[in-house]
Amino acid sequence: MELGGELPPLEIAVTRTLIVAGAVASRDYQDVHHDAKAARDKGSPDIFMNILTTNGLVGRYVTDCVGPDKRLCAVRIRLGAPNYPGDTMVLRGTVTRVDEAAGTAEISVVGTNGIGRHVTGTVGVGPAPAGERAGSE
Repeated sequence: MELGGELPPLEIAVTRTLIVAGAVASRDYQDVHHDAKAARDKGSPDIFMNILTTNGLVGRYVTDCVGPDKRLCAVRIRLGAPNYPGDTMVLRGTVTRVDEAAGTAEISVVGTNGIGRHVTGTVGVGPAPAGERAGSE
């Protein structure tokens, strides 16, 4: 990883199934994540993605880009514009800090959708322990 390097963008279709499945998988049973009528009654135009699903998607994005020899050390994100069904979220990342001696880096991540920035934050990565690396037994 090189300081200032850009990760390739990742487009994620924000489907109703993704929103509901992410909420259920993270045991977030708030009605605004699965019940469109309840979401509308609370002022939202539709159901919307929860932060735990977003956190998982950010983690997946970074780990897919940095490879199997790195692991997530810290994920710090903040939500903005909601992810509604039918939209597309595009994740982009930039390497903002590199410590070659330690094998660590920090990546700034931004996820945008049709109405603005859905997520912003930083992800720290470091070397995966030998037993967690791809191909290790």
